[in-house]
Amino acid sequence: MEKLLESIVTALESKNGEDIVTLDLKGKGSLADAFILVTGNSETHMHTLTEAAEEVLLREGRKCKIEGASSLNWRLIDAGDIVIHVFSHKGRDFYRLERLWEE
Repeated sequence: MEKLLESIVTALESKNGEDIVTLDLKGKGSLADAFILVTGNSETHMHTLTEAAEEVLLREGRKCKIEGASSLNWRLIDAGDIVIHVFSHKGRDFYRLERLWEE
């Protein structure tokens, strides 16, 4: 899974994703083993980041579901054990997932 996480992060970096964070959630009772958080500058940028992550997952043979595709603040890509959160700056500040999962 580490290689897949690295590939997703690399794809997000290549599209200028901001504040990329990977959270290891193994053994923390969550539905996923890892979250990747990334921030985009605009709705178009969020769409580009979502597509980049989805392309990596599909290339690796992973099925995924995208939720919030029309949201201006938060999009979620659910690939089972990996969940990618694509935020606007406003959405990232509001949800503060890093703080939630630190505890």
